[in-house]
Amino acid sequence: MRKTIEVQNLKCGGCANTIITKLEALDAITEVYIGIETSKVTFNYTSTNNLELAENKLIQLGYPSIGLDNPLTAKAKSFVSCAVGKYHN
Repeated sequence: MRKTIEVQNLKCGGCANTIITKLEALDAITEVYIGIETSKVTFNYTSTNNLELAENKLIQLGYPSIGLDNPLTAKAKSFVSCAVGKYHN
């Protein structure tokens, strides 16, 4: 199955690199694509459980989906994720 999630705090290639790396490390999450301009994360998954894991990982990284709370802590986490992603590009 394929899912697209519009997320908050996605700003650049560093963010995208971190999201791709972390989501593809999850079991049964493949073909991760990031639309930086649209703030959309698209990926393939095999079960509802895998989808929930991916959604939770995005929250942990500081990229909650549109409609979820976006507290200062999430913004700070995304800033760190962005910096780490830039460093590993």
